[in-house]
Amino acid sequence: MAEESIRYYQGTGRRKSATARVRLYPGEGNIIVNDKPVEEYFSRRRDILHLTEPLRVTATQNSFDITVKVKGGGISGQAGAVRHGIARALLEADPNLRPTLRKGGFLTRDPRAKERKKPGLKRARKAPQYTKR
Repeated sequence: MAEESIRYYQGTGRRKSATARVRLYPGEGNIIVNDKPVEEYFSRRRDILHLTEPLRVTATQNSFDITVKVKGGGISGQAGAVRHGIARALLEADPNLRPTLRKGGFLTRDPRAKERKKPGLKRARKAPQYTKR
């Protein structure tokens, strides 16, 4: 009876400046991102494979219907945020998956972000061309 009261499992994922709110519902494997099918939202196959990796590793591809609200960042950053959110939601659904998800590196937030531009340089590290004379 306690299992009936939970309608969905949720997780928040972040990558660069993208944030994804992920909800896992018991279902047959449909993924909806910002009210669009995942194939329509993420046009590159690589991004779809990247974000569904936690499901493949834990063998739960066809166990959940997933809805995602993602904002901020670019396409690959959003895919990374969705992946992180899916992993966190899976952990909420089944705490026994923690060693598997941890081993795959799905629970660790990727800390890399764009480096800030420095004064006197063209970008973060690119300096103006040096001329000797």
